[in-house]
Amino acid sequence: MTQMFTDDDCGCYDLALSGESLLPTTNQIRREFLDYFVKNGHRERPSSSLVPAGDPTLLFTNAGMNQFKDVFLGREPRDYTRATTSQKCVRAGGKHNDLENVGRTARHHTFFEMLGNFSFGDYFKEDAIKFAWELIVDVWGLEVDRLWFTVFEGGDGIPADDEAAALWVKAGASPDRVLRFGKKDNFWSMGDTGPCGPCSEMHYFRGEDMAKNVAALVNGEGDDTMEIWNLVFMQYDRGADGVLTPLPAPSVDTGMGLERIASVLQTGSTNYDIDLFAPIMRKIAGESGYGYGGNMDDELDTAVRVLCDHARASSFLITDGVIPANEGRGYVLRRIIRRAIRFGRKLPKPVVLSNLVDAVIESMGSAYPDLGTRREAVLQTLTAEEERFSRTLSSGMERVGAVLDAIRSRGERILGGEELFRLYDTFGIPVDLIGEMAEEEGVTLDHEGFETMMAGAKAKAKASSKFQSSTDAATFAKVAEKTGPVEFVGYDRIVDVPSIVKAIVIAGKEQEAIHHGAEGEVVLSPTPFYAESGGQIGDAGTLEWDGGRASVLGTQKPVGDLIVSRVRVDEGHLSINMNVRASVPVPARLDTTANHTATHLLHKALKDVLGETVQQAGSLVAPDRLRFDYTYHQAPSEEQLRRVEEIVNDKIRENLEVTKTVMAIAEAKKTGAVAMFGEKYGENVRIVTAGDFSREFCGGCHVNRTGDIGLFKITSDRSLAAGVRRMEALTGRGALAYFQTIEDAAHEVQQQLNVRLEDLPAQLRTMQEKQKALEKELKQLKLKVAGGGTAVSSQTEDSIDIDGVKLLARRIDDVSGGDLRNLADTFRSKLKSGVVVLGSVTDGKVTLLTAVTKDLLDRVNANTLINKLAPIVGGKGGGKPDLAQAGGKDPDKLNAAIEHAAQALREVLGG
Repeated sequence: MTQMFTDDDCGCYDLALSGESLLPTTNQIRREFLDYFVKNGHRERPSSSLVPAGDPTLLFTNAGMNQFKDVFLGREPRDYTRATTSQKCVRAGGKHNDLENVGRTARHHTFFEMLGNFSFGDYFKEDAIKFAWELIVDVWGLEVDRLWFTVFEGGDGIPADDEAAALWVKAGASPDRVLRFGKKDNFWSMGDTGPCGPCSEMHYFRGEDMAKNVAALVNGEGDDTMEIWNLVFMQYDRGADGVLTPLPAPSVDTGMGLERIASVLQTGSTNYDIDLFAPIMRKIAGESGYGYGGNMDDELDTAVRVLCDHARASSFLITDGVIPANEGRGYVLRRIIRRAIRFGRKLPKPVVLSNLVDAVIESMGSAYPDLGTRREAVLQTLTAEEERFSRTLSSGMERVGAVLDAIRSRGERILGGEELFRLYDTFGIPVDLIGEMAEEEGVTLDHEGFETMMAGAKAKAKASSKFQSSTDAATFAKVAEKTGPVEFVGYDRIVDVPSIVKAIVIAGKEQEAIHHGAEGEVVLSPTPFYAESGGQIGDAGTLEWDGGRASVLGTQKPVGDLIVSRVRVDEGHLSINMNVRASVPVPARLDTTANHTATHLLHKALKDVLGETVQQAGSLVAPDRLRFDYTYHQAPSEEQLRRVEEIVNDKIRENLEVTKTVMAIAEAKKTGAVAMFGEKYGENVRIVTAGDFSREFCGGCHVNRTGDIGLFKITSDRSLAAGVRRMEALTGRGALAYFQTIEDAAHEVQQQLNVRLEDLPAQLRTMQEKQKALEKELKQLKLKVAGGGTAVSSQTEDSIDIDGVKLLARRIDDVSGGDLRNLADTFRSKLKSGVVVLGSVTDGKVTLLTAVTKDLLDRVNANTLINKLAPIVGGKGGGKPDLAQAGGKDPDKLNAAIEHAAQALREVLGG
């Protein structure tokens, strides 16, 4: 590959392929891979979302096998045993945190595509290796003498994979090019327990000097020889005791980075030389005036690579419903965006990601049409986050400046690790920016202390991470194998449903019975109890049998489609294989169905009023209320909220028929049905349609006609996170009770004020205006008394002499910080020369203030004085040499702080 650069005014970058007609595009490579495996009996499956559905162990989808995890574990049956995919992946969090390497190496990415072929108990090593050799050598024509192959050498009681080594030689490899490595490189595990096995990798030497094409570079230093395909052979099951037992139906999971193989087939030097990055690089060149040079050590070229990668990662993450936030997936996205902004500022003209979205769509929109569909949402989210970070940088520079001033005023020259981490973590100020400002002021950064704080924060985040494995998953997986599919009948039957107890689990272990007063998890089939999913909470209810009764406390799906109810036995005992009568309370189910269908109507109404960029970001459907989280960049107006409410109630009054239809997922997508954020869908899906107004993927419980909802009322709408809002609403009986409560309160106020109901607003405004006037008058009186009023001479007599300096120390409660500063100015004016210390407690919070007249600044620093007093009230503070302020947590110690002012001033003067 050659890279061609122009010297025109925009620094336009052009990418040309030597022998362009002979080299495949990345889109062609993706298609050829999938077609090859389809021809060999594999089912082509679409890429799953970057947000793993139903898998709490993953932050992001990071491998092709993620969507097949339950298939490999035997929890989820499919009507095929071979599959092939091109899976979009993100590795930028958790153990796959390569973010800081992205842009600095030839092969690291946050976003990439992984090509894969999978066998679920069908073919094994021989066919997997045959397919790999045939595609790489015979179809794509890579030179055999540039290829290397690795297999597991054995260890820890696990035999060497001599079978794979022999199969590579049988396929055509020279024995000396089949290398053996240990567990670190050539053994794969899904987790601490479960499927695992040896893996075999294909490596490719892409250097120009064939003399360097040596075994030492395989899994060694540099990028000349790199892994291009990993074949995982799942042949063991690791038990809780660590013992490996052979799997009855071994499986295959392979992964090939699309960008890597494209760089090889397009003869590029790095992954960034492939055609997919060309439109983005051209846009960066046009925006910045800088043409990419391909230098791995050049800071500007690094910035271009960072922007290319992060533009793709952020566009795809937002398209899949991730929103910038301060935790979890949203925090990773925020870091990606802000890192791109920092690098974009290094170019001659700054470049931001929002200006690169269209280039990403040009590059990848044909393979992933959702990018174009969600373009406006991506643009709005990126623009809002970029503006927010710009404000953060502006305010952050002022904050850093104040911290540096305080350091220099103390005669110090080091910004401590704790304070540095606070600026970075709490205020989002990049460390390199802090370093630049500190260097200008002659202050150095305590990087070691910062790294210590960072390590502690990471450990804390890992300990509290939501993305942890369930300890009971293995138990319920075994239960699912024994019980088989659970029949859910709750759409149509919910009262006195005859059912059989299929399994009982207590404290993670299978048991034969639950005795009186005890609780446990129970598998029933058939069951009327809906398991929590799609935002709808799991059903509660009752079980009855001859001589016994139990309360169903909730219902979940711990693995796959296994429905499990949490049960407390109130009478008798509940045993395996017992016949029971299962019931869901009718009023609760009717209220739940009303709220669920109303959620669908609300979603569509929000799109109609606020625009198609609105996307569901979460929901809760309970009998007593509904909650709907949605993406939107600003607070809707009162008029917009009223219009949303009117649309939903209009559709309720129209009494639209609500139909539920099961169809193939591909067919469902063609109908325009809306899929929900974070949900996992199978081969067939259920579509819920309300007339011709709303159509969504949904497995939940719904009314038969919208009129059954009765009434809809929005009760609140607030910001949940940047770009995400939370709306709460009531329907039916809940909405009626809400209006009755408001009516009762209004009548009570009406009676107390003795005015007509319609006159209440005007009467309240009059009362509020009178109260404000009285509060203003009271405040003025307080300040007059505090400032001395007419007794000016008595106020100056309150000051005491400390080593020739007048000190006035007073406590004045219920005064704001601003008023306290005004008082300090008044007292300084009266003293002419002196020091003022004021303290106040307002709403349980302590404020301390120190002020120094200008003639004494060479003897007394207000910052130094406040830092001697603030610890007494459990606080800390700072400010300027003539005026400093501190907050405190201990109001009971304020008098002690005021009394200590004289001694503190002596210490300052003596120092």
